[in-house]
Amino acid sequence: MIYIQNFSSISSLGAKYDEIVNSLTAPYSEHLTYRDDLLSNGLGSYFGVVKANLPDISKFKAHNTRNNQFLAYCIDELKDTIEPLISKYGKDRVAVVLGTSTSGLNETEIEIEQYLKTGKVSDTYHYSFQEFSSPSEFVSQYLDVNGPAYTISTACSSSARALISAKRLLQADMADVVIAGGADTLCAVPINGFNSMEVLSHDRCLPFNKNRHGINIGEGAGIMILTKEKSELALVGCGESSDAYHVSSPDPSGAGAVEAIKMALNDAKLTKDDIGYINLHGTATKLNDAMESQAVSTLFGETTPCSSTKYLTGHTLGAAGIVEACILCYLLKENLDLPMQDFSLDEIDDTLPKCGLITDKLKSKTPYMMSNSFAFGGNNASIIIGKV
Repeated sequence: MIYIQNFSSISSLGAKYDEIVNSLTAPYSEHLTYRDDLLSNGLGSYFGVVKANLPDISKFKAHNTRNNQFLAYCIDELKDTIEPLISKYGKDRVAVVLGTSTSGLNETEIEIEQYLKTGKVSDTYHYSFQEFSSPSEFVSQYLDVNGPAYTISTACSSSARALISAKRLLQADMADVVIAGGADTLCAVPINGFNSMEVLSHDRCLPFNKNRHGINIGEGAGIMILTKEKSELALVGCGESSDAYHVSSPDPSGAGAVEAIKMALNDAKLTKDDIGYINLHGTATKLNDAMESQAVSTLFGETTPCSSTKYLTGHTLGAAGIVEACILCYLLKENLDLPMQDFSLDEIDDTLPKCGLITDKLKSKTPYMMSNSFAFGGNNASIIIGKV
């Protein structure tokens, strides 16, 4: 079994452990921020914004981006766990696998805007900022480790896929420790892209609500330290599929999602009745919520508690998998009430298949929780975390 030695995340829920736990215990609390400076049409939307003081990483000149500052913050929170493991196993046996969909694209946007004004390229800008390899290269340098290091970019399933890949590295004995997770930062390209697709909400997003009309974008990051050493929490099962139904729309039948979920259950040697909570991908778009509720209803009926937490964090894109996997860890470790689905602004969409959406205070009846991440191109990932 693959164990989680420690974990850390940063998002609009907060940055410090206690801050995030407190945010998760406040039902329907508002954590999104209204901004009107990111859309080219001058309109505004709500965003999940990280407000923590971030570490200075300017000495890493080729990797000095906000994305990597997020990762540095999470690594700093875990130093007491990471450093003894590096000493025990050696630098060559510590791998880094991360997910992102934007890397340092925001810094490129800033640089292009500055260049158009001045005609000059900044001395501090490096093309490597926007390379997908940057996060994993940076974390390897930041920790001074030499094991396998790479970044996965499969849109909104990126960091969930990083966890799956990390599990395989450990099982194949290619590493003894894997620093796994991901990060994404607010930037104009994906925000305006989603807006052009008419799936960006200009109000607060409302997953599974009757009058939902799109996503809110967020930024965030998370890190898990994975090993084979026994610990309180474990990555007990993983599943993935690629249904390739459409470049941006999910297969309405939910067949690919069902396959990924079944694979995760089989990998964990669990049944559907063993899952105490499902953190849904739940983007609040018409098509995604319809597909996912269909998939979950098909497999679990309406008895397994589930909800989407994206109304708290926004959709953190490539970081969504790790941010939401960390939410499961907070819930399990602290035995918190499960996050309720917010229907305070609208009513539930009763045209969707019933799938156990939580509307009252409830605790998990089992020590196993699932998180789903679905991406463009039908790239589906499902992971199960357990308290063992």
